[in-house]
Amino acid sequence: MIDVLVVDDDFRVAEINAKYVGKVPGFRVAARAHSAAQALAAVNRGTIDLVLLDHYLPDRTGLELVHQMREQGHGTDVIMITAASDVTTVQKAMRLGALHYLVKPFTFAALRTRLDSYAALRRTVDRVGGRGLTGQEQVDRIFGALRTSPAPSAPGLPSGQSEPTTDLICGVLHRADHPLSAHEVAAETGLSRSTAQRYLRHLEQAGRLSLSLKYGDTGRPEHRYAWVAP
Repeated sequence: MIDVLVVDDDFRVAEINAKYVGKVPGFRVAARAHSAAQALAAVNRGTIDLVLLDHYLPDRTGLELVHQMREQGHGTDVIMITAASDVTTVQKAMRLGALHYLVKPFTFAALRTRLDSYAALRRTVDRVGGRGLTGQEQVDRIFGALRTSPAPSAPGLPSGQSEPTTDLICGVLHRADHPLSAHEVAAETGLSRSTAQRYLRHLEQAGRLSLSLKYGDTGRPEHRYAWVAP
């Protein structure tokens, strides 16, 4: 498991971000902090792999905290999650070694993409490091692991649909203990309802989901989808 420290001065936002992290397989929230001092104390305990860091903190900025961490010899990885979107702050974050920079507000899907790429980076480093670097190809694999550009549609998927998003939706349906509507799938994945509906319709037509109708007192019946075991 990858232990994550969630840092945000807003208690509500910190709780939302922590819930997001808890939804991503392989990650768990080890601690929450609402100031730079609390965050540094958590890092000093030596159990944190990744910091999700806001820039605007009450006692100092997030980047000042990262600078102090580096001065103290902490190599803990950092992903910035902040409303600060000016070029100067982004450049400073890059120079201090932030692996990603996510601007608020963001969706669960956006955060998950970055966490997944971070997990891929760790796997790649472990795999390559076990053999020792042998050339440019291995170096490119390490740097390439952090890329988050949308993946092209896999064979069999309609134009505009990607395999990672398909896998995300399938994971939600696979874990659910009852059929879900497009609205519920959208809420779980961070996608828009219309996007979720397009993917669900294709997956149902491909035989990967079953469709049932839930009738209310008035209006059209609600479409509900369930995972079909292979």
